[in-house]
Amino acid sequence: MNKGILYIISAPSGTGKSTLINSLIQKNTSFLNIHMSISYTTRNIRPGEINGKHYYFIPISNFKKMIEKKVFLEYTQTFNHYYGSSKQSIESALNNGINLILNIDWKGAQQIRNTSIKTCSIFLLPPSKKELERRLRNRNLDNEKMIIKRIKYAMDEVKHLEEYDYLIINDNFNSALNNLKHIICAEKLKILHKKPIIINKLIN
Repeated sequence: MNKGILYIISAPSGTGKSTLINSLIQKNTSFLNIHMSISYTTRNIRPGEINGKHYYFIPISNFKKMIEKKVFLEYTQTFNHYYGSSKQSIESALNNGINLILNIDWKGAQQIRNTSIKTCSIFLLPPSKKELERRLRNRNLDNEKMIIKRIKYAMDEVKHLEEYDYLIINDNFNSALNNLKHIICAEKLKILHKKPIIINKLIN
């Protein structure tokens, strides 16, 4: 059995990343065989979010204990909140041939690149800084001070674009969704992932 691929998707807050990922998962096909990797976080749950579906929401004391026990494949602190991904659950899924999407920032992506896990990294951007600000305000999740902080942080995130394999501009939702799906399909069809299948057919 071929191992699954870990698709890392990073984007500034307000880019539309979660909506794109959710739509892709909902339209999942047997060919894609892709699922969401659920991370842990210490931030408060937001309206509409479900514990165990969007994140595992845990107290900071529990999170720090998990750090000590080396539970996380990667973890970061952003805007005073911790986020982390379970090493055991990710490796188990990949070893069983399941493809995973991991929604993390560039700092977490850097940590995973230092492991032996096969990844495909995708960076998502809005068409402009002005549009990003508009989307952040339309979310009605943050006060003015936090919106300014998020925009500043987004500008810092952009500096890490070259570390990623692909870039998608979310100017049109359907186009961005199709581009995301095409990237995942292309990665699955790479000869690198098909070699074991081809070799087995030739020698058996």
